[in-house]
Amino acid sequence: MPPSTVHQYQLDNGLKIVVKVDRRAPVVVSQIWYKIGSSYEPSGATGISHVLEHMMFQGTDKVPGSEFSRIIADNGGKENAFTGRDYTSYFQQLERSRLEIAFELEADRMRNLRLQADDFKREREVVIEERRLRTDDKPTALTYEQFMATAFNNNPYGQPIIGWMSDLEQLTLDDLQQWYQRWYAPNNATLVVAGDVEPEAVFALAKRHFGNLPPSQLTAVKQRQEPPQYGERRLTVRAAAKVPLVLMGYQVPVLRTSDAPWKSYALELLAYVLDGGDSARLSRDLVRGEALAASAGAGYDLYARHDSLFLLEGVPVDGVTPAKIEQALKRQVAELQQQLVKPEELERIKTQLIASKVYEQDSLFYQAMQIGMLETVGLNWQLADSYIEQLQALTPQQLQQVAQEYLIDSRLTVAWLLPEQES
Repeated sequence: MPPSTVHQYQLDNGLKIVVKVDRRAPVVVSQIWYKIGSSYEPSGATGISHVLEHMMFQGTDKVPGSEFSRIIADNGGKENAFTGRDYTSYFQQLERSRLEIAFELEADRMRNLRLQADDFKREREVVIEERRLRTDDKPTALTYEQFMATAFNNNPYGQPIIGWMSDLEQLTLDDLQQWYQRWYAPNNATLVVAGDVEPEAVFALAKRHFGNLPPSQLTAVKQRQEPPQYGERRLTVRAAAKVPLVLMGYQVPVLRTSDAPWKSYALELLAYVLDGGDSARLSRDLVRGEALAASAGAGYDLYARHDSLFLLEGVPVDGVTPAKIEQALKRQVAELQQQLVKPEELERIKTQLIASKVYEQDSLFYQAMQIGMLETVGLNWQLADSYIEQLQALTPQQLQQVAQEYLIDSRLTVAWLLPEQES
């Protein structure tokens, strides 16, 4: 891929600004990324970052109520937000000449949010209901939440982004006020702009609207290291599910925590060997070949702040037990450990990956998101440019080495979701 046309700046108050020029359409995406998410939250206050994201749409003295969203809509734009384990991000997509509108609104609510008791009470109830609908009443999500909590005893990725119900119920407006004042500051944020823009003009606009905002006194959050795992962990969730589900996760390093970066890229490629489309192994062998699974998948988080999981999952077809699916998934892992991936298979997967990365560049939103995510988890945006190169350099021997080192029982957690009537 061609080198990125990316420009980076920083204001005196600490706000980092990254601008990626893409002139294929007269539009612009603006994203503000805060280094705050569920992995920063202390026990007893899980979900606070997500509740605060809701409150960010309740207005300031200057832009009260839902005026923020109305102004963006009146200018033909769209906007929203999302909270993750390591970040909270707000975005707008507009015609290029209207970028200043987004800057003015975001700068205002970065430091001037109006947190009121009635709004808080209502939005906390909205989030509690969201949790009921999307987790408590959804067996697959409930199983995943319990699975992560079992896999990690101290790593904060064991706590849910939406928060535990008991924590949400005891959350106070004062908790939220302190969280907002501490983390929503220019020196804890990255502003990413992608589109048909002039970088120096974007910097000047950012300086005009964000430059006078005061920074926060930030203190580093103590790292919560996962203690050694001494054997396989297992759990069974019984819920009103229609079909069973098997989840398997091996504790693995991510790019930020790995002792050798190539190992993380090798884990990324292993996930594609197993689940890189219909021709990949899980679909070929478990779904079409042995016809054991209605669906099967694998995944890995390359970009994260803490160690994560190499995930495998499978939904059995009628008449196939979860035990059989688990055995089949473990056979796939054993094959990766015992046999080298054939060069022609590896080349096909690399080609597919290159194609998918090229197509991703068609999305301004994705381009900005990749920059924001890399910066916010403590990496740097330049890594995106070397992604394909890193994968291209991997050998079958390196894939086998990481499979042997990390995909082992002493790193494994297994969860079964069973429909309530099954024993």
